[in-house]
Amino acid sequence: MNTIYNFSAGPAVLPRAVLEQAQEEMLEWSGSGMSVTEMSHRSKEFLSIVEDAERTLTSLLGLNEDYQVLFLQGGATTQFSVIPMNLLEDSRGADYICTGQWSKKAIKEGKKIGSIHVAATSEDRKFSDIPSYDSWDLRSNSSYIHITSNETIGGVEFHDYPSNLPAPLVADMSSHILSRPLDVSKFGLIYAGAQKNIGPAGLTIIIIRKDLLNRIGPDLPSMFSYAVQADNQSMFNTPPTYAIYMAGLVFKWLENQGGLSSVEQKNIKKSNMIYDQIDSTGFYRSPVARNCRSRMNIPFRIHDESLEDLFLKDANDYGLLQLKGHRSVGGIRASIYNAMPTEGVEALLGFMQHFEQQHG
Repeated sequence: MNTIYNFSAGPAVLPRAVLEQAQEEMLEWSGSGMSVTEMSHRSKEFLSIVEDAERTLTSLLGLNEDYQVLFLQGGATTQFSVIPMNLLEDSRGADYICTGQWSKKAIKEGKKIGSIHVAATSEDRKFSDIPSYDSWDLRSNSSYIHITSNETIGGVEFHDYPSNLPAPLVADMSSHILSRPLDVSKFGLIYAGAQKNIGPAGLTIIIIRKDLLNRIGPDLPSMFSYAVQADNQSMFNTPPTYAIYMAGLVFKWLENQGGLSSVEQKNIKKSNMIYDQIDSTGFYRSPVARNCRSRMNIPFRIHDESLEDLFLKDANDYGLLQLKGHRSVGGIRASIYNAMPTEGVEALLGFMQHFEQQHG
């Protein structure tokens, strides 16, 4: 097999058309005489790039004037601390829903800043599902409610979101943002590291309701203040310029795919192909409850787990890369983000069927 398919959970596959355009523009962007990597972030050339990226993202998500987009650095992990620094009112605390390893990390870092209450958890069920909304122990005076809406490691995804919550809903959407349409009005803040479904590592997207920008006073360190970053159009210091440029190309690519409704249908088709194969004979199994299986990150096991190392070796030889499950849980994991073509999923299915015929 000559074609290589990369199933990495992140940094992850990017659309080939985007990489080809970036290659074409690497030495000189749009007749400017400069590469994007060389531009001042204050130049009119780069300002046009960042403004176009924000405009396209706003259109894709249907954002209105109530929301502010920020292009920041530090990854989603930095936001585990920055969010409570900006939103957590100490006398009120915040509620967190724990559905996997990334939720646990957000809780751990949040507790270093202030009072964090775990309002629901599925840890006793090995993070195989999402606690039902009516089981959430939410407090009436909470500063905000935090979820990780897609757990990259465990493969658990929220397919809808609760309404009429007592506090703003905050969501880490790093690994499935832009994979489907989204009613942003349900959220006070959305954040996402770019390196899974948006672009190269180094960029973090923040979408925040403007009335939350000044919840905490001016004493925050400037780099960690959403209000300061908003006042400076995400350029309080030099932003991750090339990552923003690449994200803008991905946003345009998503538009050219027909927008998020069209992208969602492709993602449903791709994920169903794999889940149907997993469920078909019992040779493979999914550790995730059917009603909350992720469309982006699909972990699975082989009934005889001693075969998994051989599966991974043979898959690699077949041109199917980065299928090893996260080190904390083991097993196999196929990450099939927007940029993974259907042909890649078909190649994986063919290999899974072949491996089962050999070892089933």
